[in-house]
Amino acid sequence: MPAKAGAHPIFNVVFAVPALIVLTRWLWPLPLPLWAKIPAGILMLAASQFHFWSRLSSGSVFAPEFPRLIVILFNWAFGALVLLAVLQLVIDLGALLTMLVRREVIREPDALRYTIAGVAAALAGIGVANALRVPPIKDVTVAIRDLPPSFDGYRVVQLTDLHISRLFTADWAQAVVDSTNASGADLIVVTGDFIDGSVEMRRHDVAPLQLLRAPDGVYAIPGNHEYFFDYGAWMRHLSGMGFRMLPNAHAVIERGGRRLVLAGVTDLSAPSVGAPGPDLALALRGAPAKVPILLLDHQPGKARDAAARGVALQLSGHTHGGMIAGLDRIVARANAGFVSGRYEVGGMTLYVSNGTGLWPGFALRLGVPSEITRFTLRPMR
Repeated sequence: MPAKAGAHPIFNVVFAVPALIVLTRWLWPLPLPLWAKIPAGILMLAASQFHFWSRLSSGSVFAPEFPRLIVILFNWAFGALVLLAVLQLVIDLGALLTMLVRREVIREPDALRYTIAGVAAALAGIGVANALRVPPIKDVTVAIRDLPPSFDGYRVVQLTDLHISRLFTADWAQAVVDSTNASGADLIVVTGDFIDGSVEMRRHDVAPLQLLRAPDGVYAIPGNHEYFFDYGAWMRHLSGMGFRMLPNAHAVIERGGRRLVLAGVTDLSAPSVGAPGPDLALALRGAPAKVPILLLDHQPGKARDAAARGVALQLSGHTHGGMIAGLDRIVARANAGFVSGRYEVGGMTLYVSNGTGLWPGFALRLGVPSEITRFTLRPMR
């Protein structure tokens, strides 16, 4: 059973808000018979409670245990409701401003209501399709101060936020593995949120990840979602699959007699389940001095602290890039201003990946593509 099996009732109320907006401001004013409006309204309310049904199916809002097609349809329907609610509020605001200017009451045309419904449905479909794709390789070059010549051109491939689940299954995971293994990586890292579900639920779907291969190994850290389920069980399982886990620990990568330090920390959510929180000082204890440090930290919010500790490059995820253009500004505010891409922070480069997969409870991407990120290290000139 997940560590956080349920959710506060307010969670369900919040997700009902878009449906209530659509019911009162979109559906009710339409000239449809009551026998049509009532079942349509019930379906909308049912779709808005996707996360409640998920909790009933598995004990967790984070792991919908339905057939994949059902999970896809729930994401499409819930996404369409959210987008339609936003579009309806936009035309309501436009109508209000028009009435204030003209000083007369106007009625929003039914044709406009049908149009925005079609737009919302189409955008939701596109968003789900974007979320479900196997991401392309995204190339990023990073200049590292004091990078040893033997590491010039060194390639690190980052996977993050895979969220292996009923939505992102073994076939998708295998395709990600195939693309990653073909990328020419010297080192592969996974910066957390491997899964949504227990080891028993996800054992088959996560299995392809054990085929990841790189000359200098495959390293990883936990994300917050590993703590939502049995953290200890997942750490044992992932280690048994060949991942070298770095929870508040480091490894030394050697090439041509020169070294890099690869450090990792646990997630900020760890203390909520009685596990050790992120501790960079502990992670770097015993690390060789005057060696460039690459840090794996699932959440980007503490990047300034890492820069102050002399980290050269921090790789993070967690934000999913904000998922939808515009929503990223809100997500950034919850993550110390960091949401997507490269940032220069106190002499350190922070890279926040948009994510390789996505939480199956809101799997839409619009203007924020998923990625498998390949970093090429170069010495700072």
